[in-house]
Amino acid sequence: VQLQASGGGLVQAGGSLRVSCVASGRTFSNYNMGWFRQAPGKEREFVAAISRSGSYTNYADSVRGRGFISRDNSKNTVYLQMNSLKPEDTAVYYCAADPKTYYGTSRSPYDYDYWGQGTLVTVSS
Repeated sequence: VQLQASGGGLVQAGGSLRVSCVASGRTFSNYNMGWFRQAPGKEREFVAAISRSGSYTNYADSVRGRGFISRDNSKNTVYLQMNSLKPEDTAVYYCAADPKTYYGTSRSPYDYDYWGQGTLVTVSS
């Protein structure tokens, strides 16, 4: 499956942004989907994940209550809505597809076999 992320940009602290990821090539609903991010000089970290049907979601503590993951299987698209953005949210955001996890969702990047190219989110103070 090929993934194409978009929607990043420059936003002021306290603002909101929605990033999107469109999948192609395989049946989108066969995959749990996740968002990860990587800030300059830091390791890639888990942000949020959603199950195949969208009925189960999982969030990193750093974004819980501010970030909301959703998916539209009819559009082969997964979204990450981020509210109350902070400068520490600045990072490249990557979407990823996990074909292996069937109970809940995974926070480990090693379970995600397919990755998008990333979209940069910059939050100014």
